[in-house]
Amino acid sequence: QVQLMESGGGLVQTGGSLRLSCVASEDTFRSDSMGWFRQAPGKEREFVASIDLDGRRIYYDESVKGRFTISRDNAKNTMYLQMNTLKPEDTAVYYCVADPFNPLPDDADYVTSWGQGTQVTVFS
Repeated sequence: QVQLMESGGGLVQTGGSLRLSCVASEDTFRSDSMGWFRQAPGKEREFVASIDLDGRRIYYDESVKGRFTISRDNAKNTMYLQMNTLKPEDTAVYYCVADPFNPLPDDADYVTSWGQGTQVTVFS
């Protein structure tokens, strides 16, 4: 069973930074592309960023490009999302996801595994 556990969410002022972490089971980390989706109140889940097994293929949604950085540490079975220059529109529940397909699908309906989510709130 795939297990994904996020941490690092919180409350931050506009322009601030947060780093999200996601710990996955070893089997998942060795076989799956991974990434982050988010869901704001009243909106559908949307793609944020993804990274493949080797960390060579990385994709970002245009809304976060240049501000967010995704990375993974295969020795620790952990993926990260460094979020800088945060804006109120970044407020959402952020989900760690994994899928065997490479690259990770950018449509939530096609992503296999989801974490429980962690809340990020950016206030002005």
